[in-house]
Amino acid sequence: MTDIEDPTTEVAGLVLAAGGGRRLGGRPKALLEHRGRPLVEHAVGVLRAAGVGRIHVVLGARAEEARERADLGDCVLVDNPRWAEGMGSSLRAGLAALARTDARAALVFLVDQPGIGPEAVARVLRAYDGENALVSAAYDGTRGHPVLFGAAHWAGIAAAATGDRGARAYLKAHGGAVRLVECADVARPYDIDTEADLSHLE
Repeated sequence: MTDIEDPTTEVAGLVLAAGGGRRLGGRPKALLEHRGRPLVEHAVGVLRAAGVGRIHVVLGARAEEARERADLGDCVLVDNPRWAEGMGSSLRAGLAALARTDARAALVFLVDQPGIGPEAVARVLRAYDGENALVSAAYDGTRGHPVLFGAAHWAGIAAAATGDRGARAYLKAHGGAVRLVECADVARPYDIDTEADLSHLE
């Protein structure tokens, strides 16, 4: 149980949706259609359904098109002009934007994992217990997404986030402090990375 009465007041959602879809022939994942809407809109909807009240979305490749096509409501949209450098640059951009708010933790959600729904996000959100929190969804004991980073870790994560590694190196170095929340019973953590993966979209 968390000591925080309502984690939604301190935790902000952070959707990483800037990639250019290199292995998908240059089709940005944010703009792929799932259930009739762009994938980035679906991701925001998942966070909303899980109870995340405020959401930042990092856009990059074809950002203007994403703004026009997706209904992102009152999300804060963060432009990452360095999106081609990989996911690490988007994580840094998102955390920098959150550092200018009063958020005490970031719940990071990847745009290309539509098999992860509100149930898994809500479990990770409920595990928040302050700005030192490090929480990760797990699938049969293996760490996956979404992940939650308390603000005390943001500087270290940003420093380690290079290329496409995101927070992987930081979480590995702090493995003993990461609280795993099992989600295999409510989510499927596949990625939409290749043409074959498009079969997962509905």
